[in-house]
Amino acid sequence: MAGQGSSTAAMEEDKLRIEMLGAGQEVGRSCCFISFKGFNIVCDAGVHPAYTGLSALPFLDQVDWSTVDALLITHFHLDHAAALTYIMEKTNFRDGKGKVYMTHPTKAIYRFLMSDFVRISNAGSDRMLFDESEMLASWRQIEAVDYHQEVVVSGGLRFTPYHAGHVLGACMFLIDIAGLRVLYTGDYSREEDRHLVQAEVPPVRPDVLICESTYGTQSLEPRLEKEMRFTALIHSIIKRGGRVLLPVFVLGRAQELLLLLDEYWSAHPELHTVPIYYASSLARKCMSIYQTYIHTMNQHIRTRFNRRDNPFVFKHVSNLRSLDKFEDKGPCVMMASPGFMQSGISRELLERWAPDKRNGVIVSGYSVEGTMARDILSDPDEIIAMNGQRIPRRLSVDYISFSAHVDYTQNSHFIDEVRAKHVVLVHGELKNMSGLRAALQSRYHGRAEEVHLYMPRNCDPLFIPFRPDRTAKVIGALAEKPAAEGKAINGLLVAKDFSYTVLAPEDLAEFTGLGTSVIVQRQRVALNVGWEVVRWHLEGMYGTVQEGVDVQGVKTLRVMNVVDIKQPRTHELVLEWVSSVSNDMVADSAVALLLGIDSCPATVKMTMHDHACAHASPKPDERREQHFAFVESLSALLEAHFGQVEMIEVGGMTDAESEARPLLSNTPANTDAGARASPAPPATGEQHTPDAPTEAPAEAPAEAPLAHDAWATDGSAAPASPPRSPTASPPHSPAPAVSPLEALCNRIYGPLRAAIKVELDGEPVVIELEHLRLVSMMRTTSQSLSDSFHLIPPSSTMLFQGEHSEVELDEKIRTIDSDSS
Repeated sequence: MAGQGSSTAAMEEDKLRIEMLGAGQEVGRSCCFISFKGFNIVCDAGVHPAYTGLSALPFLDQVDWSTVDALLITHFHLDHAAALTYIMEKTNFRDGKGKVYMTHPTKAIYRFLMSDFVRISNAGSDRMLFDESEMLASWRQIEAVDYHQEVVVSGGLRFTPYHAGHVLGACMFLIDIAGLRVLYTGDYSREEDRHLVQAEVPPVRPDVLICESTYGTQSLEPRLEKEMRFTALIHSIIKRGGRVLLPVFVLGRAQELLLLLDEYWSAHPELHTVPIYYASSLARKCMSIYQTYIHTMNQHIRTRFNRRDNPFVFKHVSNLRSLDKFEDKGPCVMMASPGFMQSGISRELLERWAPDKRNGVIVSGYSVEGTMARDILSDPDEIIAMNGQRIPRRLSVDYISFSAHVDYTQNSHFIDEVRAKHVVLVHGELKNMSGLRAALQSRYHGRAEEVHLYMPRNCDPLFIPFRPDRTAKVIGALAEKPAAEGKAINGLLVAKDFSYTVLAPEDLAEFTGLGTSVIVQRQRVALNVGWEVVRWHLEGMYGTVQEGVDVQGVKTLRVMNVVDIKQPRTHELVLEWVSSVSNDMVADSAVALLLGIDSCPATVKMTMHDHACAHASPKPDERREQHFAFVESLSALLEAHFGQVEMIEVGGMTDAESEARPLLSNTPANTDAGARASPAPPATGEQHTPDAPTEAPAEAPAEAPLAHDAWATDGSAAPASPPRSPTASPPHSPAPAVSPLEALCNRIYGPLRAAIKVELDGEPVVIELEHLRLVSMMRTTSQSLSDSFHLIPPSSTMLFQGEHSEVELDEKIRTIDSDSS
């Protein structure tokens, strides 16, 4: 079950979540929540122009604002930015680590617009969302960014702003979330006008496109045509003695219309007596901002400015801060805010001029449903004043869209160029959005690459399963030569925060600040085969093996061009290689092969050949010196363990003479020692009488004949010197007194040779030097010491130390052969 839970969590993380907190199947209070791989981003935070108070805000309760990593504002319009202060000051956004980002022009204009918004808000003091101090406190926390600046928010989350047209400072954000790229357009325009550039197509293909659908399938007339129709309509209203009301927002389309009117007035001297008013308390401040950010505008404006011709210093336009000083006499053109005519100067002038049929109002931008700008387009007979009074409407109403939103033609072409697999439609009324979706589905039907279209409602989360492709960026020296298609690139792959970069090893320090290290591994192997056998096995396993010497002249075999096998000395091999995953595998296989060479049947077969077993004998002098050195070492060892050591000679008698010698004398001392002499056998071979004074066992020991056979087989039965004559004794006379050592020596036959005598528990022990074996210990024996004695407790390192009272003779050794007795 735990495995299933982790798998489910992983699947949830691989789903992109998009939830519209506003502008879902509506226009206004734009607010888009995006979540993927644990990262949370919010794009835009506006209010709805048709509502007031809390009802104008997005659905903020749907999100835990303390978990938001970044809040991105595309432009300064109220329906995209006016709720920002409320979120930053009145929610738990302040408890998190999230930051707010917008472009430099947007931040500069935002401050003045929000001050004006607080001042003219008609919600009443009891329903105000925030005050001036809260707005300024939040404004200071906003971080301004430049176009095309990649901003890294945290590991795995980054974004880049691109030009969006629409208004000064407007941008679209390309957001990279753990390798997933989302392009959020906000409001954008693909038509270059008199002062703004058109919206850019990002150079990187996004996976998801979130774009506006304001005009649905409508196609707007070309700019030059609508400019001519606009100026002609104004000219006709002035000729009939009327006043022209142009409701606009203080910034945005207002500057475009002012440029157009100033140019038209300059070309028509007959209009010089007709004043053009720009009625806004922020007009002068905002115009200074436009002059500051001329470098963000199009080439036409920059060229005029470089010629010291400031296009925003108008010759025929006057600023009007309030209506108190306005002399309402004769024809004029009044450009007043706000554009939706819900309140402010534009609403006051509409109510004043509505009863006069000579006057006219021209709606030049998109009107949100529920606003006065949208209601008046239906040509009502009367309008409702702000105080509730009904006012007859007789002025003319015209609509010429200078809205900087894309129409169907621009929007569909932009979607084609972006080539996103998933397109999410926002910022549009349900009718327009549905029409656009149907048109796009028909447009993309039958294409090889399927395009998924979505139009989510507010608070209805959209989940898109997604596993982003891992794309690596090639930089540094590797990027100097474009790689051919299908050709591999050899370099280092650097992964950081879900982004991947390929670069040459020498560029690693410059671009990443990292360093490289080369690990050389060495393995020594002991091997008792020849160099040719090693090479034969390696060639059998790996095919071609390169052979040569290293810089020190050591013989070397190179396996698969990665592992060097060297022979620094006989019967020793050294494997050397640069550590890597593949090289380590080759080295492991080579070590396994080398360790099995000794036991390999092929090795045995290869090394078998006929040869002569002739060995050079050492010289007599060298042999003598070696013998003396060995005897000295052996004597020192025996003396250290058993005490006094004596060099003696043994042997030099035949078997018959050895049998005739007495073992031990029949003395009390010898009797006390537990050994008695046996009478010498008669020369005639007669048996002992029953009353013979002896305690010898009935059976004779079998060791003497075995020892005789051993010496006879040796080829050394011939005595090296004449045997000593045994002393004959009368058959029934007692044997002469013989010491234990002499008794032992009498039992050693064969050629005369050197031996060493030591004592063990008071008894003599003789070790002959020719074959280094114990030849006599109380009794001559050809058996090994371990077979002749039982040690209780079992044999240990204390065998030859101290008295051995628990050493018992084997029953076969303790009995004496009666025949030899």
